[in-house]
Amino acid sequence: MADPLLTLTRAFEAAIAAAFGAEHAATDPMIRRSAHADYQANAAMALGKKLGRPPRVVAEAIKAALRLDDVCSKVEVAGPGFLNLVLRDDYVARELAATAADPRLGVPAARDPETVVIDYSSPNVAKEMHVGHLRSTILGDAIARVLSALGHTVVRQNHVGDWGTPFGMLIEHLIDQEQAGEGDLSASDLTSFYKAARAKFDADPAFAERSRRRVVLLQGGDEPTLGKWKSLVAASMRYFGSVYGRLGVTLTDADVAGESLYNAALPGVASDLEQLGLATVSEGALCVFPPGFTGREDDPLPLIVRKQDGGYGYAATDLAAVRHRVAAIGARRLVYVVGAPQAQHLAMVFAVAKLSGWLAPPARAEHVAFGSVLGPDRKMFKTRGGETVRLVDLVDEADDRAAKVLAEKNPDLDEETRARVAHAVGVGAVKYADLSNDRIKDYVFDWDRMLAFEGNTAPYLMYAHARIRSIFRKTDAKPGDAIAVTTKEERALALTICRFGAAVEEVGDTLCPHKLCAYLYDLASAFTSFYEACPVLKADDDATRASRLSICDLVARVLARGLDLLGIDAPDRM
Repeated sequence: MADPLLTLTRAFEAAIAAAFGAEHAATDPMIRRSAHADYQANAAMALGKKLGRPPRVVAEAIKAALRLDDVCSKVEVAGPGFLNLVLRDDYVARELAATAADPRLGVPAARDPETVVIDYSSPNVAKEMHVGHLRSTILGDAIARVLSALGHTVVRQNHVGDWGTPFGMLIEHLIDQEQAGEGDLSASDLTSFYKAARAKFDADPAFAERSRRRVVLLQGGDEPTLGKWKSLVAASMRYFGSVYGRLGVTLTDADVAGESLYNAALPGVASDLEQLGLATVSEGALCVFPPGFTGREDDPLPLIVRKQDGGYGYAATDLAAVRHRVAAIGARRLVYVVGAPQAQHLAMVFAVAKLSGWLAPPARAEHVAFGSVLGPDRKMFKTRGGETVRLVDLVDEADDRAAKVLAEKNPDLDEETRARVAHAVGVGAVKYADLSNDRIKDYVFDWDRMLAFEGNTAPYLMYAHARIRSIFRKTDAKPGDAIAVTTKEERALALTICRFGAAVEEVGDTLCPHKLCAYLYDLASAFTSFYEACPVLKADDDATRASRLSICDLVARVLARGLDLLGIDAPDRM
Protein backbone atom coordinates (compact mmCIF):
# COMPACT_ATOMS: atom_id res chain seq x y z
CA MET A 1 0.00 0.00 0.00
CA ALA A 2 1.32 3.45 -0.87
CA ASP A 3 1.54 5.38 2.38
CA PRO A 4 -1.16 8.09 2.17
CA LEU A 5 1.23 10.42 3.95
CA LEU A 6 3.68 10.16 1.06
CA THR A 7 0.90 10.62 -1.53
CA LEU A 8 -0.44 13.66 0.32
CA THR A 9 3.02 15.15 0.77
CA ARG A 10 3.73 15.00 -2.95
CA ALA A 11 0.35 16.54 -3.74
CA PHE A 12 1.00 19.41 -1.31
CA GLU A 13 4.47 20.07 -2.74
CA ALA A 14 2.94 20.37 -6.22
CA ALA A 15 0.10 22.58 -4.94
CA ILE A 16 2.43 24.91 -3.05
CA ALA A 17 4.63 25.25 -6.13
CA ALA A 18 1.60 25.97 -8.32
CA ALA A 19 0.16 28.54 -5.90
CA PHE A 20 3.33 30.32 -4.77
CA GLY A 21 6.15 29.38 -7.12
CA ALA A 22 8.64 26.56 -7.48
CA GLU A 23 10.99 28.18 -4.95
CA HIS A 24 8.51 27.20 -2.21
CA ALA A 25 7.95 23.61 -3.39
CA ALA A 26 10.27 22.20 -0.70
CA THR A 27 8.13 23.68 2.11
CA ASP A 28 7.30 20.97 4.66
CA PRO A 29 3.51 20.50 4.45
CA MET A 30 3.60 19.30 8.09
CA ILE A 31 0.98 16.59 7.58
CA ARG A 32 0.05 14.66 10.73
CA ARG A 33 -2.70 12.31 11.89
CA SER A 34 -5.54 14.28 13.45
CA ALA A 35 -8.49 13.78 15.77
CA HIS A 36 -10.54 16.08 13.49
CA ALA A 37 -9.88 14.20 10.23
CA ASP A 38 -7.63 11.48 8.87
CA TYR A 39 -4.78 13.96 8.48
CA GLN A 40 -4.12 17.63 9.11
CA ALA A 41 -1.66 19.83 7.19
CA ASN A 42 -0.18 22.88 8.93
CA ALA A 43 2.03 24.23 6.13
CA ALA A 44 0.04 27.46 5.82
CA MET A 45 1.23 28.66 9.24
CA ALA A 46 4.94 28.77 8.44
CA LEU A 47 4.39 29.67 4.79
CA GLY A 48 2.04 32.52 5.67
CA LYS A 49 4.64 34.03 7.96
CA LYS A 50 7.28 33.68 5.27
CA LEU A 51 5.07 35.27 2.60
CA GLY A 52 3.61 37.93 4.86
CA ARG A 53 0.05 36.73 4.24
CA PRO A 54 -2.67 35.50 6.60
CA PRO A 55 -2.30 31.70 7.05
CA ARG A 56 -5.98 31.12 6.25
CA VAL A 57 -5.59 32.90 2.89
CA VAL A 58 -2.51 30.77 2.18
CA ALA A 59 -4.44 27.62 3.14
CA GLU A 60 -7.28 28.50 0.77
CA ALA A 61 -4.78 29.00 -2.07
CA ILE A 62 -3.18 25.62 -1.37
CA LYS A 63 -6.60 23.97 -1.26
CA ALA A 64 -7.53 25.44 -4.63
CA ALA A 65 -4.33 24.08 -6.19
CA LEU A 66 -4.57 20.59 -4.67
CA ARG A 67 -5.37 17.70 -7.01
CA LEU A 68 -6.67 15.05 -4.63
CA ASP A 69 -10.10 14.17 -6.00
CA ASP A 70 -9.22 10.48 -6.28
CA VAL A 71 -7.62 10.42 -2.81
CA CYS A 72 -9.66 12.66 -0.52
CA SER A 73 -13.41 12.89 -0.02
CA LYS A 74 -13.06 16.16 1.88
CA VAL A 75 -10.45 18.91 2.16
CA GLU A 76 -11.42 21.75 4.53
CA VAL A 77 -9.71 24.85 5.86
CA ALA A 78 -10.18 25.02 9.62
CA GLY A 79 -9.25 27.42 12.40
CA PRO A 80 -6.47 29.88 11.66
CA GLY A 81 -5.30 27.97 8.58
CA PHE A 82 -5.24 24.22 9.14
CA LEU A 83 -6.14 21.95 6.26
CA ASN A 84 -8.15 18.90 7.35
CA LEU A 85 -8.01 15.91 5.00
CA VAL A 86 -10.43 12.97 4.90
CA LEU A 87 -9.45 10.07 2.64
CA ARG A 88 -11.95 8.41 0.32
CA ASP A 89 -13.15 5.01 1.55
CA ASP A 90 -12.55 3.45 -1.85
CA TYR A 91 -9.01 4.86 -1.97
CA VAL A 92 -8.15 3.30 1.39
CA ALA A 93 -9.73 -0.02 0.40
CA ARG A 94 -7.94 -0.04 -2.95
CA GLU A 95 -4.57 0.58 -1.36
CA LEU A 96 -5.19 -2.11 1.26
CA ALA A 97 -5.96 -4.63 -1.48
CA ALA A 98 -2.77 -3.62 -3.30
CA THR A 99 -0.76 -4.20 -0.11
CA ALA A 100 -2.35 -7.61 0.40
CA ALA A 101 -1.21 -8.56 -3.11
CA ASP A 102 2.31 -7.20 -2.59
CA PRO A 103 4.88 -9.79 -1.41
CA ARG A 104 6.85 -6.94 0.19
CA LEU A 105 3.79 -5.68 2.10
CA GLY A 106 4.57 -2.11 1.08
CA VAL A 107 8.22 -2.13 2.17
CA PRO A 108 10.03 -0.06 -0.47
CA ALA A 109 13.17 -1.20 -2.24
CA ALA A 110 16.11 1.18 -1.74
CA ARG A 111 16.42 3.66 -4.60
CA ASP A 112 20.22 3.57 -4.24
CA PRO A 113 21.21 0.14 -2.88
CA GLU A 114 24.51 0.09 -1.02
CA THR A 115 26.95 -2.43 0.34
CA VAL A 116 26.69 -2.06 4.11
CA VAL A 117 29.17 -3.60 6.55
CA ILE A 118 27.74 -4.11 10.03
CA ASP A 119 30.18 -4.74 12.88
CA TYR A 120 28.35 -6.36 15.80
CA SER A 121 28.42 -8.90 18.65
CA SER A 122 32.25 -9.26 18.79
CA PRO A 123 32.82 -11.61 21.76
CA ASN A 124 36.28 -12.67 22.89
CA VAL A 125 37.79 -16.07 22.15
CA ALA A 126 38.11 -18.36 25.19
CA LYS A 127 35.50 -16.33 27.09
CA GLU A 128 31.81 -17.04 27.43
CA MET A 129 29.24 -14.65 26.03
CA HIS A 130 27.45 -12.68 28.73
CA VAL A 131 24.77 -10.04 29.10
CA GLY A 132 27.29 -7.41 28.00
CA HIS A 133 27.12 -8.89 24.50
CA LEU A 134 23.32 -8.92 24.42
CA ARG A 135 22.60 -5.46 23.04
CA SER A 136 25.25 -5.42 20.32
CA THR A 137 24.17 -8.87 19.12
CA ILE A 138 20.42 -8.20 19.12
CA LEU A 139 20.57 -4.64 17.78
CA GLY A 140 23.09 -5.54 15.09
CA ASP A 141 21.06 -8.50 13.92
CA ALA A 142 17.84 -6.48 13.68
CA ILE A 143 19.58 -3.71 11.73
CA ALA A 144 21.13 -6.29 9.37
CA ARG A 145 17.70 -7.84 8.74
CA VAL A 146 16.06 -4.46 8.07
CA LEU A 147 18.75 -3.21 5.69
CA SER A 148 18.64 -6.51 3.80
CA ALA A 149 14.85 -6.22 3.51
CA LEU A 150 15.28 -2.75 2.01
CA GLY A 151 17.48 -4.19 -0.73
CA HIS A 152 20.96 -3.33 0.51
CA THR A 153 23.83 -5.83 0.32
CA VAL A 154 24.60 -6.49 3.97
CA VAL A 155 27.98 -7.87 5.02
CA ARG A 156 27.97 -9.02 8.64
CA GLN A 157 31.32 -8.72 10.44
CA ASN A 158 31.79 -10.42 13.80
CA HIS A 159 34.98 -8.69 14.95
CA VAL A 160 35.88 -11.28 17.60
CA GLY A 161 38.78 -10.75 19.95
CA ASP A 162 41.08 -13.53 18.76
CA TRP A 163 44.54 -11.95 18.96
CA GLY A 164 46.81 -10.21 21.41
CA THR A 165 48.89 -10.75 24.54
CA PRO A 166 46.28 -12.77 26.56
CA PHE A 167 46.69 -15.63 24.10
CA GLY A 168 50.16 -16.33 25.44
CA MET A 169 48.77 -17.35 28.82
CA LEU A 170 45.75 -19.10 27.27
CA ILE A 171 47.91 -21.26 25.02
CA GLU A 172 50.28 -22.12 27.86
CA HIS A 173 47.34 -23.06 30.08
CA LEU A 174 45.92 -25.22 27.28
CA ILE A 175 49.30 -26.97 26.94
CA ASP A 176 49.37 -27.60 30.71
CA GLN A 177 45.84 -29.02 30.59
CA GLU A 178 46.68 -31.35 27.73
CA GLN A 179 49.82 -32.57 29.47
CA ALA A 180 47.81 -33.23 32.61
CA GLY A 181 45.17 -35.10 30.59
CA GLU A 182 42.43 -32.79 31.83
CA GLY A 183 40.21 -33.14 28.77
CA ASP A 184 39.09 -31.33 25.67
CA LEU A 185 38.65 -27.56 25.79
CA SER A 186 35.44 -27.81 23.76
CA ALA A 187 33.78 -29.63 26.64
CA SER A 188 35.03 -27.29 29.35
CA ASP A 189 33.67 -24.09 30.84
CA LEU A 190 35.30 -21.24 28.90
CA THR A 191 34.93 -18.81 31.78
CA SER A 192 36.61 -21.23 34.21
CA PHE A 193 39.35 -21.89 31.65
CA TYR A 194 40.09 -18.17 31.27
CA LYS A 195 39.96 -17.47 35.02
CA ALA A 196 42.31 -20.38 35.74
CA ALA A 197 44.79 -19.12 33.14
CA ARG A 198 44.64 -15.59 34.55
CA ALA A 199 45.05 -16.79 38.14
CA LYS A 200 48.09 -18.87 37.17
CA PHE A 201 49.57 -15.93 35.25
CA ASP A 202 49.17 -13.62 38.26
CA ALA A 203 50.48 -16.12 40.84
CA ASP A 204 53.24 -18.03 39.02
CA PRO A 205 56.16 -15.94 37.68
CA ALA A 206 57.51 -18.89 35.70
CA PHE A 207 54.14 -19.39 33.97
CA ALA A 208 53.94 -15.65 33.28
CA GLU A 209 57.37 -15.73 31.64
CA ARG A 210 56.40 -18.76 29.54
CA SER A 211 53.26 -16.87 28.49
CA ARG A 212 55.23 -13.84 27.37
CA ARG A 213 57.55 -16.01 25.31
CA ARG A 214 54.52 -17.76 23.81
CA VAL A 215 53.14 -14.39 22.63
CA VAL A 216 56.38 -13.78 20.74
CA LEU A 217 56.09 -17.23 19.14
CA LEU A 218 52.47 -16.60 18.22
CA GLN A 219 53.19 -13.24 16.64
CA GLY A 220 56.17 -14.74 14.82
CA GLY A 221 54.03 -17.40 13.17
CA ASP A 222 55.41 -20.46 15.03
CA GLU A 223 53.40 -23.39 13.61
CA PRO A 224 52.89 -25.43 16.86
CA THR A 225 51.79 -22.26 18.63
CA LEU A 226 49.45 -21.31 15.81
CA GLY A 227 47.98 -24.80 16.02
CA LYS A 228 47.11 -24.34 19.70
CA TRP A 229 45.72 -20.88 18.92
CA LYS A 230 43.52 -22.34 16.19
CA SER A 231 42.15 -24.95 18.58
CA LEU A 232 41.19 -22.22 21.04
CA VAL A 233 39.48 -20.25 18.27
CA ALA A 234 37.68 -23.33 16.90
CA ALA A 235 36.31 -24.28 20.32
CA SER A 236 35.08 -20.75 20.85
CA MET A 237 33.49 -20.58 17.40
CA ARG A 238 31.49 -23.74 18.15
CA TYR A 239 30.34 -22.20 21.41
CA PHE A 240 29.45 -18.85 19.82
CA GLY A 241 27.50 -20.66 17.10
CA SER A 242 25.45 -22.53 19.68
CA VAL A 243 24.56 -19.28 21.47
CA TYR A 244 23.62 -17.54 18.22
CA GLY A 245 21.48 -20.52 17.27
CA ARG A 246 19.55 -20.40 20.52
CA LEU A 247 19.10 -16.63 20.18
CA GLY A 248 17.96 -16.91 16.56
CA VAL A 249 20.76 -14.62 15.42
CA THR A 250 21.89 -14.75 11.79
CA LEU A 251 25.66 -14.62 12.44
CA THR A 252 27.63 -17.63 11.15
CA ASP A 253 31.27 -18.70 11.12
CA ALA A 254 31.52 -17.16 7.64
CA ASP A 255 30.86 -13.74 9.21
CA VAL A 256 33.80 -13.93 11.60
CA ALA A 257 36.39 -11.26 10.86
CA GLY A 258 38.48 -11.22 14.01
CA GLU A 259 41.36 -9.03 15.05
CA SER A 260 43.78 -11.62 13.65
CA LEU A 261 42.48 -10.98 10.12
CA TYR A 262 44.16 -7.56 10.15
CA ASN A 263 47.38 -8.50 11.96
CA ALA A 264 49.55 -8.60 8.83
CA ALA A 265 48.24 -5.21 7.70
CA LEU A 266 49.14 -3.29 10.87
CA PRO A 267 52.73 -2.35 9.97
CA GLY A 268 51.45 -1.02 6.64
CA VAL A 269 48.81 1.07 8.39
CA ALA A 270 51.47 2.65 10.58
CA SER A 271 53.85 3.19 7.66
CA ASP A 272 51.17 4.75 5.47
CA LEU A 273 50.10 7.15 8.21
CA GLU A 274 53.71 8.23 8.64
CA GLN A 275 54.18 8.74 4.91
CA LEU A 276 51.00 10.82 4.79
CA GLY A 277 52.44 13.05 7.51
CA LEU A 278 49.58 12.19 9.87
CA ALA A 279 51.44 10.08 12.45
CA THR A 280 54.27 11.24 14.69
CA VAL A 281 56.23 9.65 17.52
CA SER A 282 55.16 10.98 20.91
CA GLU A 283 56.75 9.64 24.10
CA GLY A 284 57.89 6.58 22.19
CA ALA A 285 54.51 5.74 20.66
CA LEU A 286 53.37 6.39 17.11
CA CYS A 287 50.31 8.63 17.35
CA VAL A 288 47.87 10.60 15.25
CA PHE A 289 46.38 13.76 16.74
CA PRO A 290 43.13 14.30 14.81
CA PRO A 291 41.83 17.90 15.00
CA GLY A 292 39.02 18.59 17.44
CA PHE A 293 39.92 15.99 20.09
CA THR A 294 41.42 17.31 23.30
CA GLY A 295 42.01 16.10 26.85
CA ARG A 296 41.03 17.60 30.18
CA GLU A 297 43.46 20.50 29.87
CA ASP A 298 42.75 21.07 26.17
CA ASP A 299 45.87 19.15 25.19
CA PRO A 300 45.61 17.37 21.81
CA LEU A 301 44.35 13.83 22.31
CA PRO A 302 46.39 11.07 20.63
CA LEU A 303 45.10 8.01 18.80
CA ILE A 304 47.89 5.53 19.53
CA VAL A 305 48.64 3.47 16.43
CA ARG A 306 51.79 1.72 17.66
CA LYS A 307 52.65 1.43 21.34
CA GLN A 308 56.01 2.16 22.98
CA ASP A 309 56.89 -1.54 23.02
CA GLY A 310 56.28 -1.82 19.27
CA GLY A 311 52.95 -3.62 19.62
CA TYR A 312 49.72 -2.53 18.00
CA GLY A 313 46.49 -1.75 19.83
CA TYR A 314 42.81 -1.51 18.99
CA ALA A 315 43.22 1.75 17.06
CA ALA A 316 45.55 0.21 14.48
CA THR A 317 43.29 -2.83 14.07
CA ASP A 318 40.20 -0.64 13.70
CA LEU A 319 41.91 1.53 11.09
CA ALA A 320 42.98 -1.56 9.16
CA ALA A 321 39.40 -2.81 9.32
CA VAL A 322 38.03 0.48 7.92
CA ARG A 323 40.49 0.38 5.05
CA HIS A 324 39.71 -3.29 4.30
CA ARG A 325 35.95 -2.82 4.46
CA VAL A 326 35.96 0.12 2.06
CA ALA A 327 38.71 -0.96 -0.33
CA ALA A 328 38.31 -4.76 -0.39
CA ILE A 329 34.63 -5.27 0.44
CA GLY A 330 33.43 -2.14 -1.34
CA ALA A 331 31.32 -0.82 1.54
CA ARG A 332 29.71 2.60 1.27
CA ARG A 333 28.19 2.46 4.73
CA LEU A 334 30.07 1.17 7.76
CA VAL A 335 27.88 0.52 10.80
CA TYR A 336 29.45 -0.15 14.21
CA VAL A 337 27.04 -1.53 16.83
CA VAL A 338 29.18 -0.78 19.85
CA GLY A 339 28.42 0.49 23.36
CA ALA A 340 28.23 4.23 24.03
CA PRO A 341 31.47 4.30 26.11
CA GLN A 342 33.43 3.68 22.89
CA ALA A 343 32.06 6.84 21.24
CA GLN A 344 35.24 8.89 21.47
CA HIS A 345 37.50 6.04 20.34
CA LEU A 346 35.37 5.36 17.27
CA ALA A 347 35.01 9.06 16.47
CA MET A 348 38.79 9.39 16.48
CA VAL A 349 39.22 6.28 14.33
CA PHE A 350 36.70 7.62 11.82
CA ALA A 351 38.40 11.04 11.84
CA VAL A 352 41.82 9.52 11.13
CA ALA A 353 40.36 7.25 8.44
CA LYS A 354 38.92 10.34 6.73
CA LEU A 355 42.20 12.27 7.02
CA SER A 356 44.06 9.35 5.44
CA GLY A 357 41.59 9.07 2.58
CA TRP A 358 40.59 5.51 3.53
CA LEU A 359 37.07 6.68 4.38
CA ALA A 360 36.18 9.06 1.57
CA PRO A 361 32.67 9.93 0.28
CA PRO A 362 30.40 8.29 -0.60
CA ALA A 363 31.72 5.88 2.05
CA ARG A 364 30.87 6.89 5.60
CA ALA A 365 30.89 5.31 9.05
CA GLU A 366 28.22 5.40 11.77
CA HIS A 367 28.43 4.48 15.43
CA VAL A 368 25.23 2.77 16.59
CA ALA A 369 25.74 3.53 20.25
CA PHE A 370 23.71 1.89 22.98
CA GLY A 371 23.28 2.05 26.74
CA SER A 372 23.58 -0.61 29.42
CA VAL A 373 21.33 -3.38 30.72
CA LEU A 374 20.52 -2.69 34.37
CA GLY A 375 19.20 -4.86 37.16
CA PRO A 376 16.21 -3.97 39.40
CA ASP A 377 18.62 -1.92 41.57
CA ARG A 378 19.43 0.17 38.46
CA LYS A 379 23.03 -1.02 38.60
CA MET A 380 24.74 -3.21 35.99
CA PHE A 381 22.72 -6.41 35.56
CA LYS A 382 24.37 -9.21 37.59
CA THR A 383 23.46 -12.56 39.12
CA ARG A 384 22.42 -12.64 42.78
CA GLY A 385 25.97 -13.68 43.56
CA GLY A 386 27.33 -10.60 41.80
CA GLU A 387 28.59 -12.51 38.76
CA THR A 388 28.12 -11.47 35.14
CA VAL A 389 25.01 -13.13 33.66
CA ARG A 390 25.91 -15.68 30.97
CA LEU A 391 23.80 -15.52 27.82
CA VAL A 392 23.12 -19.28 27.86
CA ASP A 393 21.75 -18.95 31.40
CA LEU A 394 19.61 -16.01 30.29
CA VAL A 395 18.11 -18.07 27.44
CA ASP A 396 17.50 -21.03 29.78
CA GLU A 397 15.66 -18.81 32.24
CA ALA A 398 13.67 -17.19 29.41
CA ASP A 399 12.54 -20.65 28.25
CA ASP A 400 11.57 -21.72 31.78
CA ARG A 401 9.67 -18.55 32.66
CA ALA A 402 7.83 -18.46 29.32
CA ALA A 403 6.84 -22.14 29.71
CA LYS A 404 5.26 -21.39 33.09
CA VAL A 405 3.35 -18.43 31.67
CA LEU A 406 2.08 -20.52 28.75
CA ALA A 407 1.03 -23.37 31.04
CA GLU A 408 -1.25 -20.91 32.84
CA LYS A 409 -2.51 -19.20 29.68
CA ASN A 410 -3.08 -22.32 27.58
CA PRO A 411 -2.84 -25.63 29.49
CA ASP A 412 -4.15 -27.50 26.42
CA LEU A 413 -0.89 -27.12 24.44
CA ASP A 414 0.93 -30.42 24.05
CA GLU A 415 4.40 -30.66 25.60
CA GLU A 416 6.34 -30.41 22.33
CA THR A 417 4.36 -27.39 21.11
CA ARG A 418 4.63 -25.70 24.49
CA ALA A 419 8.43 -26.10 24.54
CA ARG A 420 8.74 -24.71 21.02
CA VAL A 421 6.39 -21.79 21.67
CA ALA A 422 7.95 -21.10 25.08
CA HIS A 423 11.36 -20.71 23.46
CA ALA A 424 9.94 -18.34 20.84
CA VAL A 425 8.12 -16.31 23.49
CA GLY A 426 10.98 -16.28 25.99
CA VAL A 427 13.73 -15.28 23.56
CA GLY A 428 11.35 -12.96 21.72
CA ALA A 429 10.47 -11.24 25.00
CA VAL A 430 14.14 -10.67 25.83
CA LYS A 431 14.89 -9.32 22.37
CA TYR A 432 11.83 -7.09 22.20
CA ALA A 433 12.45 -5.62 25.65
CA ASP A 434 15.85 -4.55 24.39
CA LEU A 435 14.82 -3.40 20.91
CA SER A 436 11.71 -1.50 22.00
CA ASN A 437 13.80 0.88 24.12
CA ASP A 438 15.60 3.80 22.54
CA ARG A 439 18.99 2.15 22.11
CA ILE A 440 21.00 5.06 23.48
CA LYS A 441 19.28 4.74 26.86
CA ASP A 442 19.93 2.26 29.67
CA TYR A 443 17.03 -0.03 30.52
CA VAL A 444 16.05 -2.22 33.47
CA PHE A 445 15.87 -5.97 32.79
CA ASP A 446 12.45 -6.92 34.20
CA TRP A 447 11.18 -10.47 33.56
CA ASP A 448 7.61 -9.73 34.67
CA ARG A 449 7.24 -6.76 32.35
CA MET A 450 8.86 -8.35 29.30
CA LEU A 451 6.75 -11.53 29.58
CA ALA A 452 3.48 -9.66 30.16
CA PHE A 453 0.66 -10.16 27.65
CA GLU A 454 -0.36 -6.52 27.99
CA GLY A 455 1.47 -3.38 26.91
CA ASN A 456 4.30 -2.90 24.44
CA THR A 457 5.78 -6.39 24.76
CA ALA A 458 6.60 -9.28 22.45
CA PRO A 459 3.95 -11.57 24.00
CA TYR A 460 1.26 -8.95 23.29
CA LEU A 461 2.26 -8.74 19.62
CA MET A 462 2.65 -12.51 19.33
CA TYR A 463 -0.76 -13.06 20.89
CA ALA A 464 -2.37 -10.66 18.40
CA HIS A 465 -0.83 -12.69 15.58
CA ALA A 466 -1.88 -16.03 17.13
CA ARG A 467 -5.41 -14.72 17.72
CA ILE A 468 -5.74 -13.92 14.02
CA ARG A 469 -4.45 -17.34 13.01
CA SER A 470 -6.99 -18.94 15.36
CA ILE A 471 -9.77 -17.19 13.42
CA PHE A 472 -8.76 -19.05 10.27
CA ARG A 473 -8.65 -22.37 12.13
CA LYS A 474 -12.33 -21.89 12.96
CA THR A 475 -13.56 -21.42 9.40
CA ASP A 476 -13.20 -22.71 5.87
CA ALA A 477 -13.87 -19.22 4.55
CA LYS A 478 -11.01 -17.54 2.73
CA PRO A 479 -9.96 -13.89 2.55
CA GLY A 480 -11.71 -12.10 -0.31
CA ASP A 481 -10.15 -10.11 -3.10
CA ALA A 482 -12.42 -7.13 -2.42
CA ILE A 483 -11.81 -5.07 0.72
CA ALA A 484 -14.28 -2.53 2.09
CA VAL A 485 -13.52 0.06 4.75
CA THR A 486 -16.74 1.24 6.38
CA THR A 487 -16.26 1.56 10.16
CA LYS A 488 -13.99 3.91 12.09
CA GLU A 489 -12.12 0.90 13.53
CA GLU A 490 -11.49 -0.53 10.06
CA ARG A 491 -10.32 2.87 8.93
CA ALA A 492 -7.93 3.34 11.87
CA LEU A 493 -6.51 -0.14 11.32
CA ALA A 494 -6.12 0.44 7.58
CA LEU A 495 -4.25 3.71 8.08
CA THR A 496 -1.94 1.96 10.56
CA ILE A 497 -1.24 -0.90 8.16
CA CYS A 498 -0.25 1.61 5.50
CA ARG A 499 2.60 2.93 7.66
CA PHE A 500 4.53 -0.36 7.70
CA GLY A 501 6.83 0.43 4.79
CA ALA A 502 7.62 3.88 6.15
CA ALA A 503 8.39 2.42 9.60
CA VAL A 504 10.84 -0.09 8.12
CA GLU A 505 12.43 2.60 5.96
CA GLU A 506 12.85 4.86 9.00
CA VAL A 507 14.76 2.13 10.82
CA GLY A 508 17.01 1.79 7.77
CA ASP A 509 17.71 5.53 7.89
CA THR A 510 18.08 6.02 11.65
CA LEU A 511 19.28 2.54 12.72
CA CYS A 512 16.83 2.76 15.62
CA PRO A 513 14.77 -0.48 15.82
CA HIS A 514 12.54 0.90 18.58
CA LYS A 515 10.70 2.85 15.89
CA LEU A 516 9.58 -0.41 14.27
CA CYS A 517 8.60 -1.78 17.69
CA ALA A 518 6.44 1.30 18.31
CA TYR A 519 4.77 0.80 14.93
CA LEU A 520 4.02 -2.88 15.59
CA TYR A 521 2.53 -2.03 18.97
CA ASP A 522 0.29 0.58 17.30
CA LEU A 523 -0.76 -2.04 14.75
CA ALA A 524 -1.57 -4.67 17.37
CA SER A 525 -3.51 -2.08 19.41
CA ALA A 526 -5.47 -0.96 16.33
CA PHE A 527 -6.26 -4.59 15.55
CA THR A 528 -7.50 -5.20 19.10
CA SER A 529 -9.90 -2.24 18.79
CA PHE A 530 -11.06 -3.50 15.38
CA TYR A 531 -11.53 -7.07 16.64
CA GLU A 532 -13.62 -5.94 19.60
CA ALA A 533 -15.87 -3.69 17.52
CA CYS A 534 -16.14 -5.48 14.18
CA PRO A 535 -17.42 -9.09 14.07
CA VAL A 536 -15.42 -11.17 11.62
CA LEU A 537 -16.86 -14.68 11.40
CA LYS A 538 -20.25 -13.37 12.55
CA ALA A 539 -20.28 -10.43 10.17
CA ASP A 540 -23.67 -9.36 8.78
CA ASP A 541 -23.04 -10.75 5.29
CA ASP A 542 -20.60 -12.84 3.27
CA ALA A 543 -18.96 -9.85 1.58
CA THR A 544 -18.24 -8.13 4.90
CA ARG A 545 -16.89 -11.37 6.38
CA ALA A 546 -14.59 -11.92 3.39
CA SER A 547 -13.37 -8.33 3.56
CA ARG A 548 -12.63 -8.52 7.28
CA LEU A 549 -10.89 -11.86 6.86
CA SER A 550 -8.67 -10.17 4.28
CA ILE A 551 -7.88 -7.36 6.71
CA CYS A 552 -7.14 -9.87 9.47
CA ASP A 553 -4.84 -11.90 7.23
CA LEU A 554 -2.98 -8.76 6.18
CA VAL A 555 -2.47 -7.69 9.79
CA ALA A 556 -1.11 -11.13 10.67
CA ARG A 557 1.31 -11.03 7.75
CA VAL A 558 2.55 -7.55 8.67
CA LEU A 559 2.96 -8.52 12.35
CA ALA A 560 4.87 -11.67 11.42
CA ARG A 561 7.07 -9.83 8.95
CA GLY A 562 7.73 -6.96 11.34
CA LEU A 563 8.67 -9.33 14.16
CA ASP A 564 10.87 -11.31 11.79
CA LEU A 565 12.78 -8.13 10.93
CA LEU A 566 13.46 -7.82 14.66
CA GLY A 567 14.63 -11.45 14.79
CA ILE A 568 11.51 -12.63 16.62
CA ASP A 569 9.29 -15.59 15.71
CA ALA A 570 5.50 -15.28 15.57
CA PRO A 571 3.89 -18.62 16.60
CA ASP A 572 0.50 -19.54 15.16
CA ARG A 573 -0.62 -20.88 18.56
CA MET A 574 0.00 -19.56 22.06
